[in-house]
Amino acid sequence: MDANPLKYATVSPPSEPLPSTAPRVVHALWLIALYFALQVSVGGLISLAAGLYAVVHDGQGIANVIHQTRVWLNQPDASAIAVMMTLLISAMVMVYLIRRWWPALWSMPNLPGLGFAPARPVLIYGVALVLGILMPIVGGMLTQWLAHGHEVSQDIKQLGSHISLPLRLPLALLVVSIGPLVEELLFRGVLLSAIARHLGSSWAIVLSAALFACVHLPDLSFLWYALPNLALLGLVLGWLRVQSGSIWPSVFSHGVNNLLAVVSWFVMTPGN
Repeated sequence: MDANPLKYATVSPPSEPLPSTAPRVVHALWLIALYFALQVSVGGLISLAAGLYAVVHDGQGIANVIHQTRVWLNQPDASAIAVMMTLLISAMVMVYLIRRWWPALWSMPNLPGLGFAPARPVLIYGVALVLGILMPIVGGMLTQWLAHGHEVSQDIKQLGSHISLPLRLPLALLVVSIGPLVEELLFRGVLLSAIARHLGSSWAIVLSAALFACVHLPDLSFLWYALPNLALLGLVLGWLRVQSGSIWPSVFSHGVNNLLAVVSWFVMTPGN
């Protein structure tokens, strides 16, 4: 073992030093919390900057910054721009930190590796495609059964349905690519690896799926009956990661799942 566990780290979580062999649960939880905190803070800074620009441009007093920020955020296209910039910045920070802290694990196929390696067998991508298509259907039926007819909608789906077509396209691209990549890196990469070192891969799949579902609750207005759908998706994605020895099938399946959701932006909602 390397005598200096911090030699790859430039930023350290607020606990113990980073291990050179594998992430620990506290590190995984810290990174997940940081990811969502970045989305809130970066989005807020972008919106505040837009409000400040509006005040300066229109010659208004500085006291109107908050008002202009709210006005800007109430515009769907402006919110979409903020969401896209926030997602890109947050994803880049996560990839940089994880790649920097655990370089030896990055391309290691088996746990505690992070799985950025070729999948085996290649046919697993066919399984990932089928599961990515089935999960929204099965999960949607499960949610509707539990919700007893109540509507379940995510903020990102509502946003995507109300923005102009030129912004709808790049937002959809990010939702089916960058979003799944960074979430799989966090949940089926770092968190799965951290739990598996203590409880084995089966429990790691179950617990990482449960946390994956719970952290999405704010985006679902804290509707508890949406949890089983997300937990089921998390179980499938975790299984793909472990069975294939690669994170790419879970990223692919996650992207297909998201793609089926964003198709409604173009099929059910006419372009503006």
